[in-house]
Amino acid sequence: MNPIDPVHRRRRKEARPQELLDAALELFVEKGFAATRAEEVAVRAGVSKGTLYLYYPSKEELLKAVIAHYLSSRIAEGAAQAANFSGSSSDLLRGILIDWWGQLYDSPAAGVFKLVITEVRNFPEIAGFYHREVVERAHELLGGVVRQGIAQGEFRAVDVDHAVHSLVLPLVMICLHRHSLGACAVDWHLDGRAFIAQHVHLVLDGLSVRPTADGAGPQTPPAPVPPSTLPR
Repeated sequence: MNPIDPVHRRRRKEARPQELLDAALELFVEKGFAATRAEEVAVRAGVSKGTLYLYYPSKEELLKAVIAHYLSSRIAEGAAQAANFSGSSSDLLRGILIDWWGQLYDSPAAGVFKLVITEVRNFPEIAGFYHREVVERAHELLGGVVRQGIAQGEFRAVDVDHAVHSLVLPLVMICLHRHSLGACAVDWHLDGRAFIAQHVHLVLDGLSVRPTADGAGPQTPPAPVPPSTLPR
């Protein structure tokens, strides 16, 4: 019997965390977090249950690692991109949102949203972790770009929090659709990538300052109409 190559053994050990996260994400999305047993994750990853707990001491810690790896790390990449960007705020948002969300939509990571939305009500600790690591960080990143665009006269003076929600929530929904209704054997006639690009362009068009008809300066948008005055 040939001895096990120590280099191969080391590489295999280094690959295990990623294999465990991939297996966990697949099973959590397929079966749900509560219904998935740790033993199933270990089997799919090709390791023992003891090895799984060596890296992740509980199923909750494993889910946190899935969220951090597939979402938090991507937000950090977006923040680094924003810090080194020298173009307009619109171009920066297009780059972050269309490229980032397009890649996310095409990857298994899009399933994290379905997992979080359907499961966290019963796991408050996970909900808090997701809010801190994903929602707050993404909001800080995108809100900063919107504020920058307003300060530079590129965007209208809008409520920044609402603008960020308007940008992000439909993108979360398209990922949720892919792993819920979109997973059914029905032709929904919905191109996720095309939707992402169209949605971002629509919102940025609404944010952009427009010149007046005579070109003298920016056009002041009309005040919002109170709901009580709208026709019924």
